[in-house]
Amino acid sequence: MTSFRQPTAVPVAGLIAAIGALPLLRASGWFVFVPLAIAAFAVWAWRSGTDADSNGVRVRALFASRKIAWSRIDAFVPADRNRVEAALTDGSRITLTAVRPEDLPRLVQASGKALEQAQ
Repeated sequence: MTSFRQPTAVPVAGLIAAIGALPLLRASGWFVFVPLAIAAFAVWAWRSGTDADSNGVRVRALFASRKIAWSRIDAFVPADRNRVEAALTDGSRITLTAVRPEDLPRLVQASGKALEQAQ
């Protein structure tokens, strides 16, 4: 299995920021959302990513994950801001969390098939 995750510094920074925001609770109860939002970001950064194996691709988010079989993936499309999307056979697209265009050969290698170059 090949895994793609956010850099470790991202969830650690989120956790440190959430702890740093705790003193805001003394100022007002309304500030309770600040450390909670930052903590949710830290959990998302720790959990989110993309896993690929011979069966397909699993895209993980904060609360859910989605498994996509290789047979449902038509192509990988580099998107804006250094991201990659999977174009599915039904015409929809899904962003592959933590996968960059330079990771595509490693992602396809996880399928056990060769990478086909577009002409």
